[in-house]
Amino acid sequence: MTSESVAQHRDRAAERGPVSVAIVTVSDTRTPETDVNARYLRERLAECGHRLAFYRIIKDEPDQVEEALDACLSSAAQAVLFNGGTGMARRDTTFDVLSRKLEKTLPGFGEIFRMLSYEQVGAAAMLSRATAGVYQGMIVVSTPGSPAAVKLAWEKLIAPEISHMAYELVK
Repeated sequence: MTSESVAQHRDRAAERGPVSVAIVTVSDTRTPETDVNARYLRERLAECGHRLAFYRIIKDEPDQVEEALDACLSSAAQAVLFNGGTGMARRDTTFDVLSRKLEKTLPGFGEIFRMLSYEQVGAAAMLSRATAGVYQGMIVVSTPGSPAAVKLAWEKLIAPEISHMAYELVK
């Protein structure tokens, strides 16, 4: 069920071509070899015809989150997908840094993500601080770091709308 105007926007977005995407994994333990989320996202980006502009694994330290966000801008990424650091544990600081930086927020992303996540993990979904918004003309999406959460966010929310979101930023 898609409205005519949303369908028109999606069509125009598709005409603009692939989206340039950065991936930032926030983890104290993952390495490039064990980063299953980045591997999954790279494969999905390629399948959709999008381009990987930047990739980095960082520790969940506020200065590293901020530096990675700024590095994504330098990479000419149109969108950055952060995974990890969205919980409520003391070490989870990704949301805190990003929420201070976002110039526009997309509250619906987190709301819908938690609703969909509830179907998989029950009430624990409310512990997620998944978020999305815009920073200096770049789409920023932040999801939990579990592979199931990354897959859920990609399949149900990001993949269907990433081109549309990129289009909205430049129209």
